[in-house]
Amino acid sequence: MTKRRQPLFLERESYRKRRLIDAARLLPVLGFLALCLPILWAENRLTSGGVIYLFGIWIGLIVFAFFLTRRLCKTDAGKDEIRQDKAG
Repeated sequence: MTKRRQPLFLERESYRKRRLIDAARLLPVLGFLALCLPILWAENRLTSGGVIYLFGIWIGLIVFAFFLTRRLCKTDAGKDEIRQDKAG
């Protein structure tokens, strides 16, 4: 007979935090790939549309990293408050 494994249960908050950490790890890779796209478009020159695209991606990465960092800090702060309540 084979033993059936119990499904792995993860708390919702820890699951979300792990996905946010995964997104933070993937952000530089996706940013690099997005910044390399104009190299494929250009025919030995960089057009004004390519420059606008580069700065748009750059600003988008900064904004996305900002919001990602805030979300990660909020999940850490919530855990600290819970730990202090249990200890006190």
